Amino acid sequence: MQIQISGGKNVTLHSKLSNFIENELHRTLHRFDPQLTRVEVHLSDGIGSKAGVLHDKRCTLEARPRGLPPLVVTGVAPSTQKSVSGAAAKMKRQLNAT
Repeated sequence: MQIQISGGKNVTLHSKLSNFIENELHRTLHRFDPQLTRVEVHLSDGIGSKAGVLHDKRCTLEARPRGLPPLVVTGVAPSTQKSVSGAAAKMKRQLNAT
């Protein structure tokens, strides 16, 4: 499974975050590894660093299973790591349902 990570406006990709994302996706989706050709990770921070905004970190995952149309899920949370974990859990449920 190939993992491609892209950060949007207000998101800084650094090696610690990239490693977390790759480890989280491998841990959560390892069962589907033979079926998946690629997982694209799109990170965004809708508000930036404005005070009082709780759930503005967004992670959209697009998984490409062999022979099937792409599956897309989104996780929204107060931190990028939590949004990635939430999106990975949603993707696992989607893949179980297909």
